[in-house]
Amino acid sequence: MTTDVLIISTMEGAENCAQWIATQVGCHVEVASTRRAGLAALRRSEFGVVVVEESLAEADPEWADQVWGLAGLAMPVQANFAISGCARLSREVKAALIRRDGEQSVARRAAVTEIENDLKSAVTGLLLESQLALREPAIPAALEPKLRHLVELAGALRERLRGSSGVDV
Repeated sequence: MTTDVLIISTMEGAENCAQWIATQVGCHVEVASTRRAGLAALRRSEFGVVVVEESLAEADPEWADQVWGLAGLAMPVQANFAISGCARLSREVKAALIRRDGEQSVARRAAVTEIENDLKSAVTGLLLESQLALREPAIPAALEPKLRHLVELAGALRERLRGSSGVDV
């Protein structure tokens, strides 16, 4: 995911603040000096954080809704540039990037857990069904070695899944 930052501000000095943030946070910072340029930047690129001048958002709530909709997974930061200095804004951007990384980490772990659980269920079902098929009295002799191999493969996969998470299947 990107760590690029977009600042949408009509305030003079936004470029200087962007350079300060880029230096302090260690990321690329783009400045859009109009509402239209901000929307165009969001359509063109993906950002990790989108900083919007509070007065712009308050003056045009429909535009602000468009910005947040186009921001996608970027962390939103609304700032009052009249009272927020570059150092404060830099801290807020850094905090937003850290928060975004934490949320992504939680989402990744949840996805991995869900996939592991789905795989474990499927492998357990496959192992059980193949073991039950081997117990059938009338299975063809040519099929028995194949079923035994299937039981071995499913058992080995089950053990690998157990080892990867430490949870019983």
